[in-house]
This record gives sequence, structure tokens and C-alpha cells, in this order.
Amino acid sequence: MKSPSHTPGLRDRQREETREQILRAVGRQLESGALEDLNFGEVAKDVGVGERTVYRHFPTKEALLGAFWAWLQSQVVSPDIKPRPPRSSTRLREAIIAPRDTRRPMRILLATDAWEPQVNGVVRTLTRVVAELKGMGHLVEVISPDQFKTFPLPTYPEIKVAIGVYEPVQECFKAFEPEAIHIATEGPIGLAARRICVEWKLPFTTSYHTRFPEYVSARLPLPLAAGYAYMKWFHKPSGRLMVATPTMRDELQEHGFRNISAWSRGVDTDIFRPRMESEPDVFADLPKPIFLYVGRVAVEKNIEAFLAIDLPGTKVIVGPGPQKEELEERYPNAVFTGPKLGAELSAAYACADVFVFPSLTDTFGLVILEAMAAGTPVAAYPAPGPIDIIPGSGAGVLAGSATEGLREACLEALNLDRRAVRAFAEKFSWRACAEDFVRNLQPYPEPEKTRFWRRLRRLARVLRRSPSAA
Repeated sequence: MKSPSHTPGLRDRQREETREQILRAVGRQLESGALEDLNFGEVAKDVGVGERTVYRHFPTKEALLGAFWAWLQSQVVSPDIKPRPPRSSTRLREAIIAPRDTRRPMRILLATDAWEPQVNGVVRTLTRVVAELKGMGHLVEVISPDQFKTFPLPTYPEIKVAIGVYEPVQECFKAFEPEAIHIATEGPIGLAARRICVEWKLPFTTSYHTRFPEYVSARLPLPLAAGYAYMKWFHKPSGRLMVATPTMRDELQEHGFRNISAWSRGVDTDIFRPRMESEPDVFADLPKPIFLYVGRVAVEKNIEAFLAIDLPGTKVIVGPGPQKEELEERYPNAVFTGPKLGAELSAAYACADVFVFPSLTDTFGLVILEAMAAGTPVAAYPAPGPIDIIPGSGAGVLAGSATEGLREACLEALNLDRRAVRAFAEKFSWRACAEDFVRNLQPYPEPEKTRFWRRLRRLARVLRRSPSAA
């Protein structure tokens, strides 16, 4: 009876392992030298076997190279590619998280499922930060839904969801060779980028823009615990999870999130500004005062809590969304304008008397700063975002609780000094927001970054030469 070590199955596995070790050694030889310099002796020495062992597997150099090209294709082209990253170490980790000069230009890759032509606070934040980053000298590559085939999100057709993204996103990584990677959203593009970073062991950061569990729970019969389980899984490998407010940070920490860092928001005080006397009042024909809401008209925004309260004057709703027609029918005295952009949006803010923010699911509420920049005071529930911005600002009033007191807050906000409201908004800038973002990034340090992307380039270059070489 043959011993187990001589069974055909085990012997075949041993031969296959030796064969792969030889092919990997060929790859290492080609990384450090020219194709013409490849020799069996150096390959054997690298593997730790005799030169005759290499010849037994590959009798000629042509056979060795032909097998290498085939193996290389399976390693580089396969959807399951897993390039070998540099070995992790305490030194490498310390280099990734070490403080850095935010003025040093970097290659920054941003993966996001929210991008133009979507109109919301997340898109406005990301587009403005990208513009500021470029102005600071950084090279930014954005992977967004407009680069892929999409389908409308069920129950929310205005939002397009990308499909078939994994391999194209992988190619974007290879082509751009980023120093720092930020994943802004938890959709298909964010998932693809996360998978690549985890498989390739690339450091990356994420951000928390929307209270996703509450958002899903408002639309679907799913418990909050399910949404938070997904979000914790998604953000766990992130080196830093960026959030806009201390309240949001504390709330996420209570749910078990870690590595949370602050990331401020900004507002363009040139675009959003008080109305001048020479400029028309866009709400001149409506009964005053004007109580304005700007944003998506969707169930998670809690707009009905605003529409249902008894207020003097006129309620104006600016923005698109799946709940628009339903609310128009139920509240015929309110004015629904649809979406507004640029100067029209700025004029709507500036001509309103109070901006009302009833949402309980936002993490910040960029529209709050836009209204304040126009000199319009804000009334809101004490939710993450408003509760961090409004108290002590002189620019708004909070309701007594998350369910009551919004009417009283709206009426009290009418008495605030619009000049003080504007002065408060001027403290926020997009440049400061972008600098916060850069400080939070975790770029791959030299020389590990250079070695990693150089290896991928060389493998791809060798593969392109393979037909003529074979």
C-alpha cells in the first residue's frame, strides 16, 4: 500500500503548487529586470528548488513564458483579481493615519452613488468639495452613476442606481492609481469600491450623509436594527467615518460605530445672499409671511408635519420628489413650485420670511445654511443637524421636541434679526470644509503606494506584450 504522500491527488497538488511558485517567481523576475534577462537559474533560486525542477515543469524558455502569460491573464483579467498588496505593519498603519500637510497635492478618488443631475444636499456637498479640492491643487477622479447604465430606484424614480459597476470601477482604480480613496455612499458604486479596497487592502475613508436606517424604515417594512447592521458592516473597514455634526457622531457611537471624525459643511455666501431692495420679491403675489421648505418632497423628509400645522400667510414647497403629487392634493393651500436652481433658488430663500426644516432623518441639512446665508431664519425640530447649528446662533429656533412645537418655533423665528442670521452663515466656508476632508483622508504612504501600483502596471504591461512574446 502506498503512503499518503504518494497518492496521485496529493502529488498532483504538490506539482501544481510548485508550478505556481515558479510562475510567481517569473513575475518577480520580470518586475525587476528585462524579458531577455530571464533565466532558469535565477527562477529556481527564487523558488528554492533545483534548476532541474524548473526544467521538468517547463522544458524550454518558450514553454515557461507561454505558461506565464496564461497564468498572468488569469491573475490580472479575472473579475476575482486579488493583487498582492504590500505587507501590512504597524509602521504602515502609523504612516496612513499620521497628520499631514493638507496643502500637498494628492491623487484623490471619490466613489459616490449620488451625483449630478441629482439635486440634494449630498450632491451639492460633494460637487463643491471636489471643486475646492481641485482649486487646492489636488487631482480628483469621481466615479459616479452617470458613467454607467442605470435604473430608477423603486419608489423614487428621480434617483438612478448604477448597475454592472464592479469591473469598470476596478479599471478606474488601476487607471487612476489613487493615493487616497473616499467612498461617499453605500449604494452599488460604494459597494464595488469597498470590495476592491478590502480585497486589495487599500486604506480608505467613508462618510455618513443620510440616516440610511431611518430612511429605509420610513419606506419599507424593515426594522431599524437591520439598517444599522448593514451600515456597521459597510463602514467597519473604513479608516475614518466622516460625519457632519457632534450629535450624529454621538448617535453613531451609541450604535457601535468607530473611527468617527468631524467633517464640516460650507455655504456659498456669494450665491446665497439677502435680497437687495432693487431686486423683485418672487413671492409678492402670495399672502405673507412666507414659510419656505426646500428639498426632496419625500416621506422621510417629514414635510407633512410642516404642512399640517396652522400658520398665517403661505407655505411654499420647493423641490421634486415622489410625494409631491400626493401632498399637493392633500394640501391645496400650499404652493408647490417644483425644483429650482441657481439664482431662482437663491431668490426663493431670500424672499421667504422663515425657512422650515421638519426632517428628522438628515445628518446635517445643507439647506439650513443656504437659508441663513440669504438672511432667512430657520425653524426646525431638534434633530441631528439643526440641534448642532441653531442653538446660540441667533439664526433660528428649535421646536420643543421631535414631535411638537414646530408652529411656535416658526412664529418665534419671524422676530429674528436677518442681519444676524446672515452674519452667522458667513462663518461657514467650502474651503474649510474641503480642508477638513483632506485632513480626514488616509492616503497610502510612500513607498508602499508606489510599489503597489507599479506592480499592477508591470503586470498589465507584461500581459500586453504576451502575444508577440509567446
